[in-house]
Parts: sequence; C-alpha cells; structure tokens
Amino acid sequence: MEHKSDLNLLAAFDLVAQHQGFGRAAAASGHPKATLSRQVRALEDALALRLIDRNGRAFALTDEGRLLHQRTHDLLAEVGAAMTDLVHDRGVPRGRLRVSCPLVFGHRFMGRIAAGFHHAFPQIGLEVTATDRQVDLVEEGYDVVIRVNPPPDSRLVGRCIMRDHSHVIASPDLALPTGGTGPVPAIMRSFTQQNLAVETLRGTTRTALTLAPALTLPSLLMQRDALLAGGLAAVLPYWLVAEDIKAGRLADWGQVPQAVAEVWVLHAGRRLTSLKVKALVDFLVAGANGALPPRVPQAAGSADAAAPS
Repeated sequence: MEHKSDLNLLAAFDLVAQHQGFGRAAAASGHPKATLSRQVRALEDALALRLIDRNGRAFALTDEGRLLHQRTHDLLAEVGAAMTDLVHDRGVPRGRLRVSCPLVFGHRFMGRIAAGFHHAFPQIGLEVTATDRQVDLVEEGYDVVIRVNPPPDSRLVGRCIMRDHSHVIASPDLALPTGGTGPVPAIMRSFTQQNLAVETLRGTTRTALTLAPALTLPSLLMQRDALLAGGLAAVLPYWLVAEDIKAGRLADWGQVPQAVAEVWVLHAGRRLTSLKVKALVDFLVAGANGALPPRVPQAAGSADAAAPS
C-alpha cells in the first residue's frame, strides 16, 4: 500500500515523539498543542495505525510509533538541515557543529585544528568534547566523532585523517639492549605479568626486544609523562612523542611495523551530508592547515574513504 502523508504531519509526530508529549513539544516549538494533536491524529488516520498509546496517563509510543520515529527522525533532521542550507547560506556552511574526540588527540591537535577551522569557516560554531568514552553520535546529538582504529559501525561513514606507526620509545637514561641483555622495564596499557616480545625497525636494521611489565597506565599521556621521569620504555604512537624525541627528552628505539594507528573522522551514514559536516571532514582530510602530521602509507587493501572495517 502506498502512503503519501503530508510531511508536515510526520514532522509534527517526530516533534511530539522527540519531546515525549504534546505539551512539551508545544512549549519547545511554539506550535499550539491542539494543532500538534490534530496533525498526529491525521497521520494516524492516513496510515490506519495508532502511533501514540492514549490509554495510559504517561506518554508512550506504540510499537508502530517507535518504529516510525526511529526510521524517520534522522531523515527529517537531514531534510531540515538541507532546506536551511538552501534558504539561508547559499552554500556557505553555518550553524553549530558538535564534535567528540579522544582525550590524547584533543590535547595534542584539537586546539590548532579548531582555531584553523574557525578562521576558515567563521559562521560555524565548533563545539568540541574530548573524552575517551565512545559517545553515541546519533543518540547524544553529535555531528562528528573522531576515533582511533574504530570498529565497524553500519550507521557511520567517514575518512581516515591520520595514520601512523607506533614506536618503542624510551627514557634517554635507558640503554638500548644489545645481545644477551635482559628484558626492558616497560609501561603497559592493561595489567599483565607476561613479557611482550616486539621487533623494531630502524632503517634496515631489525632488533628483537623483550618488554617486561613494570607499570600499568591506561592513558597515552600518562605513559609519556612516565617516560619523561626516566628508566622506562613503552610502545607509543610516534606523533605523540615526535617533539620530545627531536628535543632529546625521549629516545626512539624504532618503529613497530605491525602496530599501525588510524584516526578516522566519522559521521552518520546518511545519503545527504550537511555542508558544515562536509566542511570539517574536508578540512581534516586535507591536513587541517598543517595541524596534522603526514599519513604513513596505507596498508594493502585498506581504504581512506569508506566506512571503517
């Protein structure tokens, strides 16, 4: 059966469902409560389905109402954003843009990125949250998330903006082991009593190392600070410590070829992408005006422009 319900009716239902009641929806939107009720009733009549359970005192969607809201909420938001872009900006990105990124990425890069993006797109209000908690982009109202080695998520698409090998990094007072030298005291991200065998590459020279757990620190920034205090080694992404190595505060014992960290910028996988989201993605992929380091060559079979897999 083909349904050609008025988009306004669907928008009224979405508003009521989002705010969990006619009164709250009326207060938030400025539309009369009676109008919203009449529009939702008209949508129910057009679909021949009950969308809101009116038997109880508390507001509740029926199963059909929940399904309709889940399937149409993002689409309606995208239509609204697209119409706003067309009417108000003639192709100039504008509006609030909410971004979530990991703590270490935020502290290391996001200040320069945000400043550069603001100068390039002054009509976009960039709001950045730095947290190691994996936020739900759709449920928590973020436009973009930045993640390191993200797992597959069918709801999200994006681009790889940074790719780097990890290195074995050591305090300058710690000697690089030679043949017969015992394990090196090292920092691990999770507790273990087992030694970690790694092979590093410096130029064409490969070195086998054994890292013995000495500390357990969950944060990359904590690990870097511990290395600066002396007497330890750790496997860290090179971009985190590049300046310390250049200044002689830390020593680079070589690349770990198998350990590659990819940083992705992700957004909801909808067919239409708002101008402000596209502006940020393109800005980051282009290197953010020098704020991001060059990417190491990608692994065979991987793709920069795709859903992470």
